[in-house]
Amino acid sequence: MSKQAVFQDVISDYSFVLSFVCKILTMNTVPDTRYVFVTGGVASSLGKGIISASLAKLLQARGYSVTIQKLDPYLNIDPGTLNPYEHGECYVTEDGAETDLDLGHYERFLNVPTSQANNVTTGRIYQSVINKERRGDYLGKTVQIVPHITDEIKRRIKLLGSKNRFDVVITEIGGTVGDIESLPYIEAVRQLKWEMGSRTVVIHLTLVPYLAASGELKTKPTQHSVKALLEEGVQPDILVLRTEMDLASDIRKKVALFCNVDSKAVIQSIDVKSIYEVPVKMQEEGLDHIVLEKLKLPIGKAPELKEWKAFLNKLHTAKKTVKIALVGKYVELPDAYKSIVEALIHAATYNDHKVEIESVQSEHLTKENVAEKLKGAQGILVAPGFGHRGFDGKLVAVNFARQNNIPFFGICLGMQCAVIEFARNVLNLENANSKEMDHTTLYPVIDLMEDQKNITDKGGTMRLGSYDCSIKKGSIAYEAYNTENIKERHRHRYEFNSEYLAEYEKNGMISTGTNPDTDLVEIVEIPKHKWFVGVQFHPEYNSTVLNPHPLFMSFIKAAISIKFDK
Repeated sequence: MSKQAVFQDVISDYSFVLSFVCKILTMNTVPDTRYVFVTGGVASSLGKGIISASLAKLLQARGYSVTIQKLDPYLNIDPGTLNPYEHGECYVTEDGAETDLDLGHYERFLNVPTSQANNVTTGRIYQSVINKERRGDYLGKTVQIVPHITDEIKRRIKLLGSKNRFDVVITEIGGTVGDIESLPYIEAVRQLKWEMGSRTVVIHLTLVPYLAASGELKTKPTQHSVKALLEEGVQPDILVLRTEMDLASDIRKKVALFCNVDSKAVIQSIDVKSIYEVPVKMQEEGLDHIVLEKLKLPIGKAPELKEWKAFLNKLHTAKKTVKIALVGKYVELPDAYKSIVEALIHAATYNDHKVEIESVQSEHLTKENVAEKLKGAQGILVAPGFGHRGFDGKLVAVNFARQNNIPFFGICLGMQCAVIEFARNVLNLENANSKEMDHTTLYPVIDLMEDQKNITDKGGTMRLGSYDCSIKKGSIAYEAYNTENIKERHRHRYEFNSEYLAEYEKNGMISTGTNPDTDLVEIVEIPKHKWFVGVQFHPEYNSTVLNPHPLFMSFIKAAISIKFDK
């Protein structure tokens, strides 16, 4: 064979191999990001965030890279200045954004951190458009809702997918269809559906109420909700129906007929005991299969969700209970401490226990009633917060935990309360306080951070986001994390006053975690106590279903060991 013939054979073989490799590399890739929009109708608080997170979990389990973003229709720039009674917990991302609490659900389900790009508010949209107008970017044109506001909404939606190369971006639109505030977002979705075609899917979540008096499930509210969406130019592709009872096939067919939706795309979301059951229920209903089919993406084999189901099995089969007192001033509203509650559930489950959370209103807690209010608590967690209301009650709770050797966990302000209580009752520094509560105190054991002293604006100006912390070996924190270097998220303006540190450590409360750059005290412990830890950061934000937070795991384990005489 000639050299030329040999060379041609080599080239031919090389081309074949290269072609084969390219096919393998591109087999599971997606040329264009797909977008799923989740809207809600009939009533608020139906669980769009949980449905979004559940779908994302299922798609992720199938091998797709997925993220979720929340579009909130209020005019605040972010929820950082909102009262928890108005909006529930303010969730903080690693990059320091104060966001909607649904981002916590996204992270807990996906086990992937979110960022400020995952939460957009109307306030942020308008701020961006007005800033562009002031710079002259619109070249003298009249700035209007359409196209300028809707264009900015579309830009924010598409930015997340193009910037991070996600296969699927799920966008949850806050509010309810028909709300004036949501109209620009629905219009943006209408335009995107027209522009992207099969790369988009709209899921509409509604309620099918059960009327006990007549013994009927009523579909009319759903029909009216879809009609309102159609009037705004958007035809839903999939309907997810929240219900207390199983929906018979005839009801699904009726809804499909009157709402112009395939009958197989009418999905029921029946009430369940735990939000973590929803992904399994949605898989049983075939939600992920239908979404992939409509997006023209490879469906493949259904995921087994082994780890997820193992967690659910432990959650449902735990026979023993551990009782934790959650002390705070917003305990009447469960969503105010949502991440803490979920972190406690994660930790208790992995410790083979159910957690019984006793919500204790700190505003009503006194020295006289504390023993009764905290009776039977195997662990006491003092929650974060701001302001004077309920502050004295938190100090009472700290004192009760310390004096009675009950496992204590203080988070953010809870940690600061521990420091103040110790100063008053152990160091004998009369009326020691935080400058937040009393700017004239003679003993400011908690002081305003140096870089906060010239700040006057309240929104987005705290110490926010993830920071390094170095942990001392031999401490409770070190035993929990099993490492000397960690990163945790912060949201505060005040800090431990290190001028008093030597006196604290001489009397039994020590610093076991500090920021390596600023020497800020991040963790305090009382070694002689059974389990007494205060942290300036928010560990609850880093607890997920498949990765419970180590400090919560350690706290629950200590609480389980507490036994009371019956």
